[in-house]
Amino acid sequence: MPTLKEIKGRIGSVKSTLKITSAMKLVSSAKLRKAQNAIVAMRPYEEALGKMLAMASGAVGVTEKVTSPSKKADFAGDVPENVTSPSVIVAIASNSSLCGGFNANVIAKVRTLRRPGDVVYSIGRKMADAMARDGFPSPGDYSSLSEHPAYAEAAALVEKLSEDFLDGRIRGVTLVYMHFVSTSRQVPVMERLLPVDETPDQVGGDAGGGVPSPVMPSPVMPGSDRVSDAILEPSARELLEALMPRTLKLKLYAALLDSAAAEHAARTIAMQTATDNAENLLSELTLQYNKSRQQKITSEILDLAGGQAAE
Repeated sequence: MPTLKEIKGRIGSVKSTLKITSAMKLVSSAKLRKAQNAIVAMRPYEEALGKMLAMASGAVGVTEKVTSPSKKADFAGDVPENVTSPSVIVAIASNSSLCGGFNANVIAKVRTLRRPGDVVYSIGRKMADAMARDGFPSPGDYSSLSEHPAYAEAAALVEKLSEDFLDGRIRGVTLVYMHFVSTSRQVPVMERLLPVDETPDQVGGDAGGGVPSPVMPSPVMPGSDRVSDAILEPSARELLEALMPRTLKLKLYAALLDSAAAEHAARTIAMQTATDNAENLLSELTLQYNKSRQQKITSEILDLAGGQAAE
């Protein structure tokens, strides 16, 4: 049976841990609100860009190819079969732990998707460490994008991947990240970035948080750049070629924001659970301490009473 000193030491340790978990819960809650506000602020631009692409793609015709300005290849078509061209996975996790099963779930999703020879661009130190142990080291350090999602850095990564895809050096690019559903629920999802899906949710079961597929039906007048409520200038094709790269960049940026919100939500729940457990443990230890103290006092009284009776 532990002594009073040992129980008192455990009580002090639990109180210190309780202060830490409570503070981390408050910090994560504040970061979650900030991440949610960032997603909400981006949605109007995302929706407007999706409508513009829908009109342009409808005017061009969904059967036509959308080429890059350099005409090397097209974003919507598969590259020629080449056994030396690997597929790329952009996997997003967090830089730190203490967020429940957040990192474990997205890492497990990547492991089910990747194949020998694939290249994994790891965003987040936890993902980079796990993939390096598995023999899939990241070509670069992108840990800053996990903690502080930045459009400029995301755009630079998409430009590099797009150039590799258009030159035939890679077969395609898939995003894997945790999608924020609610504060209590986050699910791992995968979305195809390149080649561009011609139908929404073509890759993976759970898709969410990204930009809608750029090829969507829209009311058009055949053989014209006029749609039911807009006139596209200089032409639908030029507009589509200009907006397609922006859509891909926005899709990665949206995935980063989505993952950040999911991380903060997971950490909030984990720290709330840890706080509740600490409070329950503190109550049990306090009760045990009081019982042991009362038992010790009772034993001392009985010893004194017994000694006096012996006299």
